[in-house]
Amino acid sequence: MPTLKLQFKDTIIGEYPLEPGSSLTIGRRESNNVVIDNMAVSGTHAKVDVLEDGYLITDLKSKNGTFVNDKLISSHWLEKDDVVTIGKHKLLFTLAQGEAAPQSHEANSDKTMVLDTEEYRKMLDRTAPNITAKPQGQKEPMATLSFLAGGEGEFDISKKLTKIGKDPASDIVVGGFMMGKTAATISKRPTGYYLNYVEGMAKPKVNGKAIKDSVQLKEFDSIEIGSARMEFIMKE
Repeated sequence: MPTLKLQFKDTIIGEYPLEPGSSLTIGRRESNNVVIDNMAVSGTHAKVDVLEDGYLITDLKSKNGTFVNDKLISSHWLEKDDVVTIGKHKLLFTLAQGEAAPQSHEANSDKTMVLDTEEYRKMLDRTAPNITAKPQGQKEPMATLSFLAGGEGEFDISKKLTKIGKDPASDIVVGGFMMGKTAATISKRPTGYYLNYVEGMAKPKVNGKAIKDSVQLKEFDSIEIGSARMEFIMKE
């Protein structure tokens, strides 16, 4: 089974198998699947989604970035022996002996920016002491939809009402014969974010369950609307 091995300096300090259909979060908070107790690591720093066609690691707009093989990435399809650097720790992507490597997604990968490793270490030393200090007037966390299928990248929920449907004027356009012109909306309220069913035969699903009216979203909820599958994420 594919595995992420957490390494600090020359020591493996944890191993995390990647189960089919699972998601694994990485960060400083205890609520993460992989906890890295280092001040250069954001509360929820990155995540790995195990999808039908591979293993996708996504940076969750961390303060100090996620690197794969010394390249700064926003998202990246993991391949055998890839080395992920987060803070001063490394995550080694390994396969069992004889296990087939995932299909290459090089053509579809995000463009990356190369950053010299020594320069990156200096950046960590500069920024780490300031990470715990929250400036006055800091903005509230941003809600984001991260596409797992039927789309690419991420969509930041910045408006009070986000429309999803086949109408070209929708904020997120999802096609399909049974899709409503405005199939669903996400409303931003003082108490949180709510997914609301509006119209159409294709009812939205949250964590595999169809909704009839409205449901409050929780972090890492899976949202399905037609061919689109997204994950709801709160970012610092």
